[in-house]
Amino acid sequence: MNVTHPTRILLASALSALLLATGCSSKADGKSTEDGADGVKSGPGVTDKTVRLGALTDLTGPYATLGKSIVQAQQMWADETNADGGICGRKVEIVVEDHGYDVQKAVTAYADISADVVALPQVIGSPVVAALIDDIERDSMLTFPQAWAASLLGKDSVQVLGTTYDVDMIAAVDFLARTKGLKKGDKIGHVYFEGDYGANALEGSTWAAERAGMTVTGQKIKATDTDLTAQVSALRAAGVKAVLVSAGPAQTASLAGVAAARGLRVPIVSSAPGFAPQLMKTPAAKALEAMLHVVSAAPAVSSDLPGVKGMVAAYQKKYPGALVDSGVLSGYNAAQLMGADLKKACAAGSLAREDVVKAHRSQKNADTGLGTPQDFSDVNSPASLATYVLRPDSKALGGLVIAEDAHEAPGAEEYVASLGG
Repeated sequence: MNVTHPTRILLASALSALLLATGCSSKADGKSTEDGADGVKSGPGVTDKTVRLGALTDLTGPYATLGKSIVQAQQMWADETNADGGICGRKVEIVVEDHGYDVQKAVTAYADISADVVALPQVIGSPVVAALIDDIERDSMLTFPQAWAASLLGKDSVQVLGTTYDVDMIAAVDFLARTKGLKKGDKIGHVYFEGDYGANALEGSTWAAERAGMTVTGQKIKATDTDLTAQVSALRAAGVKAVLVSAGPAQTASLAGVAAARGLRVPIVSSAPGFAPQLMKTPAAKALEAMLHVVSAAPAVSSDLPGVKGMVAAYQKKYPGALVDSGVLSGYNAAQLMGADLKKACAAGSLAREDVVKAHRSQKNADTGLGTPQDFSDVNSPASLATYVLRPDSKALGGLVIAEDAHEAPGAEEYVASLGG
């Protein structure tokens, strides 16, 4: 979509004459652009005064708390950016669409906003991204999913930030072997959601366990399964020495609570989506503090990292009393990275979508100060292989503290290479 400027008829005429004189023309591939008054090429979502970004989020469904945190953090970034002069001399606007974790609603929302935004710094949900991925690629719409399945790799316009679920589980198995005494011949339980999230996590745990001479006993569950008594009984009968969780917070709480009550007092390691600070207000809190660790590409919001401390202070000032959770950190980090891409594209003279994607893919050491540096240059590989290990603490902001600083687990690079990444 070309952006028209009725008040600049004379300038438009002059530009038309210049195009004829130089032999230049708009692209004929559906991604046509035109130069702004400052000479920067524009396109959908960009005018001389604004840069519009889109957020397809969940404000009314199962991830509503997370969605609210991400939306508020990204709006804070936009306000800060605008106060500092904007991007390319343009004010940033974020168009928020709530899909309630309903794929069809998300498809409709994308159709509603896709012609009027340049990029998507937030899309919640693996099923949502999977349904939209062909359209996103067709539109050259740089998109940062709040989802980390390896199946989302390999797309030029789609960027999984940080690690993928399989890499996280490789780190989890390494953590168990190093610190919890697991050894060759031991069994590890793995409770995982059906779908891309759980399947990808299971690939990682199975690979790491085999490499260490251990085996994985899987328990596949649905997102609606919130009583894991049967799974705990099965894992206890199998004699597992530890349990991995690739599910949601409700499942992690049930697993820890039931395991503690049934005498299966073994280490539990969860992916980041399996924890929420609200769990530390539940009856499962003591069991979680005693048994659970969380592997994550991002640090805890209680971290002493200067960038994290500054962001948290600004967020608490802007949204007094609001929950500070991992969504705040991931949302703000994604917005910072998107901002860096847009600024780089502007410096190169174009805010057209395909050029924003190009600018993003040229970033080999993107570092916001909110975690580990990321390399976006290889579409087939995770942006990072480094993970933190966190542990629950009911007294800490966000309910987690750092147990181990970010590091790359042995075997992670070998695993990615074996996949052709």
